[in-house]
Amino acid sequence: MDKPLKYAVFGAGSWATAIVKMLSENLEEVGWYMRSVYTKEHILKEYHNPSYLSSVEFKVDQLKLSNDINEMATYADVLIFVIPSAFMHSELEKLTVDITGKIVVSAVKGIIPESGLLVGEHFHDIYNIPFENIAVIAGPCHAEEVALERLSYLTISCADANKAKAIAKNLSSDYIKTKISDDIIGTEYAVMLKNIYAIAAGIAHGLGYGDNFQSVLMSNAIREMKRFIKKMHKMKRNINNSAYLGDLLVTGYSVFSRNRMFGNMIGKGYTVKSAMMEMNMVAEGYYATKSAHLLNEKNKKKTRLPIINAVYDILYDGKDAKKVFKKLTEKLD
Repeated sequence: MDKPLKYAVFGAGSWATAIVKMLSENLEEVGWYMRSVYTKEHILKEYHNPSYLSSVEFKVDQLKLSNDINEMATYADVLIFVIPSAFMHSELEKLTVDITGKIVVSAVKGIIPESGLLVGEHFHDIYNIPFENIAVIAGPCHAEEVALERLSYLTISCADANKAKAIAKNLSSDYIKTKISDDIIGTEYAVMLKNIYAIAAGIAHGLGYGDNFQSVLMSNAIREMKRFIKKMHKMKRNINNSAYLGDLLVTGYSVFSRNRMFGNMIGKGYTVKSAMMEMNMVAEGYYATKSAHLLNEKNKKKTRLPIINAVYDILYDGKDAKKVFKKLTEKLD
């Protein structure tokens, strides 16, 4: 009989904490890498993450905690990365052990800026991980609702259906329903793009637009997402599935959405810097906006992306949100 695979989560934010909680429902031991020595010591003494999802209590004898990324990469067979995309490169540079035989799972919402690649592509190109050993975790699922054990749904994408099923099984519970997909690249792009559209929804709310406009914005956003993903990776997919439309809706509308919150502050007149400082959390959509814009600019035949372009103009070109959204309203239908 094969030995059960060991799992480790890399990152200590809210989504990483939620994934550790999910795995703890099914596994005897869960590895957990975090940079902060303080966070590690706090969890050992107080049984919860001091900064994120503090209501979640862990059985510390079930956790293998480490501040050494190489120790954790050596320990585990399945490496789940939940480090913000802006910091992934610097963290991965610490890796000195060979991970080519590992299963790498991305729960990261964005492109790695230094390589301009999706997380899965980055691991394939830089670390020689075969595509059949790369998986992606997509929502719709907010960490805060996992903490509250509210019914949530996940999609696990992997070219190897058996690996996807195994990962899905270890994340499943009474309150987590899972399904599998083979659209690794499409779901990774969807995870990235939904945060940009959530920022747009937040900006609209901050500017005083109502629910009627929000619904038009979201219906245009899913069509824009479909165009973008189709351009990047053409395959048969149903954009109305939970991993695409469902994740977009929860991120665009939920009070737990940090990207919507960030956009709302921008709409109310905050600068990017002041909004980030006040939130004290990473709004992945900020970095994703630049990545998506640059990817589209590189294409000979550009995809029509009025919403992404509007968010880019506000966040990176410093254009007036009110004027940009007034123009955007004329481009939506």
